[in-house]
Amino acid sequence: MTLRFQNTESRTKQEFTPLEPGKVSLYTCGPTVYNFAHIGNFRAYVFEDLLRRYLEYRGYAVTHIMNLTDVEDKLIRTCRETGEALKSVTARYAAAFFEDVKALGILPAHRYPAATDHIPEMVEMIKILRDKGHTYEDKGSIYFKLGTFPRYGRLSHMDLDQLRTGASGRVDADEYEAEEARDFALWKAWDENDGEVYWETELGKGRPGWHIECSAMSTKYLGPRLDIHCGGVDNIFPHHENEIAQSEAATGRPFARYFLHCAHLMVEGEKMSKSKGNFYTLRDLLARGHDPVAVRALLLAVHYRSPLNFTFDGLAAAGRSVERIQGFYRRLDSGPAGPGAGAAGRLEAAGQEFRAALDDDLNISAALAAVHNLVSALNPELEAGRLSADERAAVRRGLKDFDQVLALLPADSGPELTAAESALVAERQAARGRRDFARADQLRDELLRLGIVVEDTPAGPRIVRRERPSGS
Repeated sequence: MTLRFQNTESRTKQEFTPLEPGKVSLYTCGPTVYNFAHIGNFRAYVFEDLLRRYLEYRGYAVTHIMNLTDVEDKLIRTCRETGEALKSVTARYAAAFFEDVKALGILPAHRYPAATDHIPEMVEMIKILRDKGHTYEDKGSIYFKLGTFPRYGRLSHMDLDQLRTGASGRVDADEYEAEEARDFALWKAWDENDGEVYWETELGKGRPGWHIECSAMSTKYLGPRLDIHCGGVDNIFPHHENEIAQSEAATGRPFARYFLHCAHLMVEGEKMSKSKGNFYTLRDLLARGHDPVAVRALLLAVHYRSPLNFTFDGLAAAGRSVERIQGFYRRLDSGPAGPGAGAAGRLEAAGQEFRAALDDDLNISAALAAVHNLVSALNPELEAGRLSADERAAVRRGLKDFDQVLALLPADSGPELTAAESALVAERQAARGRRDFARADQLRDELLRLGIVVEDTPAGPRIVRRERPSGS
């Protein structure tokens, strides 16, 4: 099977070939920590988590960098409106972001560089661009000259000849629309609206533009070339387009081999907006009593390049879907063993379908269908007691294997034990620790009479509750 991704730049599915065999450099645009991340943001982060998990599932060693934007127009505005210091605002919302990431089962990035910790790197990159003739200065601000980079527009498929460039056509805002494309700010000279947010540098008193932040940090941690760069479709222009221009103009090398972008999230068929009352953070949903695993399942279930329509009916359905898989998974650990029901062939077929689907540009809908079809086929066999002990164990391992990618199953915490049962387990572990295996075996047999099976694994004891023998 060949792993393929839809490259935004080429608008075609391309076979994935990393720069270095067996290794993947992945850069994903993280949050601007001026408020709580909303479910539209997490649609992108869950997609990126799926991508990373599947790359690792396929055996790649992934280095994942996600930036934290902690200086940008929206943050300056928040500080001005609230009177709060920049670091106070960003520390609070960065901490909230990490809590939300954990709640949704998203693997943490290997590093979360913050923009304000990398001002020297940004200054150095701007100096390189200046020395190469790609910039000009006006009233203390430094702008990138689009006319010096003829490949500009290839990601968003814009015609550079139609763009307004030059000193009379520049933009200072971090975010703007495609029809406003023009020379953009690399370094913004301080003005009174910035308040206490500025740095004294060789470039003067001011702060970086949004786009140079990611170019400088990705280069520092992943080098001048990346395997994969991700974000939402709203990042394509101007952010990623400007990143390409800055990075390639500075290094003279191609920036990223593959750009992957996920589509927008809608709410009840409409664009999410506070004014419409349909704006939700993850915390809003959890406060309403919704399970974070159900939220993850909903955000995961639609192919990343297709718009996702969030509805509360859909969230409830996602919760039922998760419970169905989890319930089947839990029941594999209990009940009598049967004669066998040919589960091995079904499990193998499901695995092949699962992997083939995700190899095809992360076709998560087909991958999830393979899992649900497996559960549907084997659940009646489980209920009828026809699955053998080996089949139960194999199916359980198979679901855990899929869950390396999906992250929908509960942690294997084991069954709830009484205080007396827990004491016996602890005593047995202590006996094994002092190599008193005779006593450990006695305690294992005593637990078995209580219906508790203890399986020793490299990660520690795995506890399973079985039916008590008749007459006990």
